[in-house]
Amino acid sequence: MAATILDGNKIGDQIKAELTEQIRDLKNSGITPGLAAVLVGENPASQIYVRSKVKACESLGLYSEKIDMLADTSQERLLALVDSLNSRDEIDGILIQLPLPPQIDSKRVLEAVDPAKDVDGFHPVNVGHLVAGTPGLVPCTPAGIIEILTRSRIPIKGARAVVVGRSDIVGKPVAMLLLHQHATVTICHSRTRDLPAVAREGDILVAAMGKAAFLTGEFIKPGATVIDVGTNRLTTPEEIRHIFHDPSGPLEKLAAKGSVLVGDVQPEDVKEKASAYTPVPGGVGPLTISMLMSNTVKAARMRRGSRRNTAAA
Repeated sequence: MAATILDGNKIGDQIKAELTEQIRDLKNSGITPGLAAVLVGENPASQIYVRSKVKACESLGLYSEKIDMLADTSQERLLALVDSLNSRDEIDGILIQLPLPPQIDSKRVLEAVDPAKDVDGFHPVNVGHLVAGTPGLVPCTPAGIIEILTRSRIPIKGARAVVVGRSDIVGKPVAMLLLHQHATVTICHSRTRDLPAVAREGDILVAAMGKAAFLTGEFIKPGATVIDVGTNRLTTPEEIRHIFHDPSGPLEKLAAKGSVLVGDVQPEDVKEKASAYTPVPGGVGPLTISMLMSNTVKAARMRRGSRRNTAAA
């Protein structure tokens, strides 16, 4: 039986349709949720990401600002910008696009963002809420992974979940969210002994380590659900021949487009061994933007909606 493709575009569109109604209700009460996206430097991938986020805001009727800063911007100037955005009531979400240039301490900048406006969910206050299971703003990609699983009716409660990757952005928070959904969770990393054997224990396998097609068939339990978070760009025929069993299609794509996008899971092996999987592209990626929009609406409701309720009382 063929593996089920978990279509991130379709699920993302469902979430956006639900958000449209929430945004309409907020606007009827005089609140237009607002997002400020800050881009420092001219990283091409970052420019694409920020553009797509601003475009998503426009399509949903959210207020958005894109703030471009030069690559040599000082840390003090960036912190001053964050401080000014913190004080602006019409801005509900502040997005600092990573990576930042080397002269800037990313951690310090992210911690300067008001936790109530931290729509990326990276601030220690929101990390604390996540660990405690109390209301807060949750990192977008991990939140999107939970949406994919629940909306696809993949059982989480009681499942063995294996997360390969321990980053603060994906690995750790998705492990915590799965734990809150009553999965039994194992976090793996580069120093895990016999990584393939541990990965094969997962009814749900989340690949988030940033290595192209690293997880081959020997990592996948037959019938598992595989969530591939990786976005790795292949630009040479040698890379493609090394990864694909049948490189003919990807080589044609490389010739036409100049690159081929693959995840952290071997794309042919996952089709043979998994019962369901997220493709790359078109899997987790669209959910990340949908959940950013969701967090912006949530931040507006938590910040400004609560004040309206208090005033009305």
